[in-house]
Amino acid sequence: MRKKACGADRPDRLSGNNRKIRLLAAGAVLSAAVALGGCQGQRYERIELETAAQDGAGEPGTEEAGQPGAAPGAGAGSGARPGQAARTEEAGQPGAAPGAAVGPEISVTLESSAVDFASTMETVQAMESRDETVYVNATDLNIRKAPQTAAEVVTRLNTGAELRRTGYNAEWSQVIYQNQQCYAASRFLTTEKPQARENGSGAPAADGNSAPAQADSTSAGSGGGMLEGEAGLNPDWKYAGYAKISSGKAMLYRAGSNRKNKVVCVNAGHGTSGGSSVKTQCHPDGTPKVTGGTTGAGATSAVAVSGGMQFADGTPEAKVTLAMAKALKEKLLARGYDVLMIRESEDVQLDNIARTVLANNLADCHIALHWDSTSKDKGAFYMSVPNVASYRAMEPVASHWQEHHALGDSLIAGLQGAGVKIFSNGKMEMDLTQTSYSTVPSVDIELGDKASDHSAATLDKLAGGLADGVELFFGR
Repeated sequence: MRKKACGADRPDRLSGNNRKIRLLAAGAVLSAAVALGGCQGQRYERIELETAAQDGAGEPGTEEAGQPGAAPGAGAGSGARPGQAARTEEAGQPGAAPGAAVGPEISVTLESSAVDFASTMETVQAMESRDETVYVNATDLNIRKAPQTAAEVVTRLNTGAELRRTGYNAEWSQVIYQNQQCYAASRFLTTEKPQARENGSGAPAADGNSAPAQADSTSAGSGGGMLEGEAGLNPDWKYAGYAKISSGKAMLYRAGSNRKNKVVCVNAGHGTSGGSSVKTQCHPDGTPKVTGGTTGAGATSAVAVSGGMQFADGTPEAKVTLAMAKALKEKLLARGYDVLMIRESEDVQLDNIARTVLANNLADCHIALHWDSTSKDKGAFYMSVPNVASYRAMEPVASHWQEHHALGDSLIAGLQGAGVKIFSNGKMEMDLTQTSYSTVPSVDIELGDKASDHSAATLDKLAGGLADGVELFFGR
């Protein structure tokens, strides 16, 4: 039973938003414990499915709940405030006789404020019972603790890894991994053992939280990488609902050798047809911009993707950012970094929010490439997070702005080391849609302006400096 939370008495019987229930379906028992709300508007969730023979008698013992976000095994568990135990309430199967035998229970623990426990239970209930051997047909497939993309990742497996499947629906499969009941995206599992590719990279791109990938053996070029597949925006991802243009696909490349197991999102700025006529929300909490720019301070919405400027010779910025992105991709692949290319053609139907959310979920950092609209040949700099208390207190900015700066500083250091001209101290404060929604290290870097040289030789030099900056960042 719970007593006193945040100074208020709690009822002896858990109800409303604080509950633990048990459902029976397809010979399995799903036990869910959830604590929502709490002090200062925090939200905690814990879903448990315990593996054990069940004769219908008695109820599970009390679970101690620790602080949200604690590492597994730290403290006294996780999912609620310290010292508060989750009491069990039984919900028997309709029509079942008291004490009647039920199937084995399935065990998993879920610790994420983004996880929907009702959806998890519905998914498990809808699964067909299976007992078969399956193989991973993907690279870096997430094996999760529950059938949701917000669930904790237990491990990542590559092509050919063998698993036992115990439950199936079109989206998720229950699998046994090291004697644990886990979940994997069904589309990346096969009953026939896949053949490894000649380059050894395995099967199509594949992450349990990504959109369907398509196999493609096209060479990535001199970088020695391989195009693994395409990834679209998953509408279930956090902040995905704020995007207005999201039908396009990003392309994922894997390094062919010396892999660093890091994915760099390379975002060629602009290049979305119709983007300037669509508006998206500047901040996820709806507050107004705090600095000027293409969209002025005080605005709550901005163009989804601007058209960009033209260089002094009339070349569109979008054309140069695309060439720059391709040059950087080759440098990164050659150094062992995987690359998520947001745009590889003149047009991709992904707005700035969609691009950011793709990077949040599929990459370890996000670099958006731009040139400034001035005509001074002033050099390179990145857009830093404005030193405005209200903006830096807003999530996800509050949790990530320092790593945005660390990435920006590293890129500027790499460019400077390559002999690239740097503007001022290498940064300029700017309230951007990109950083307002970023949950991975993320920067918009301006590599010059309208008057800057953008020849192939210059782009190669810039790409080398940026790649050096990526190595500095991940080598910190």
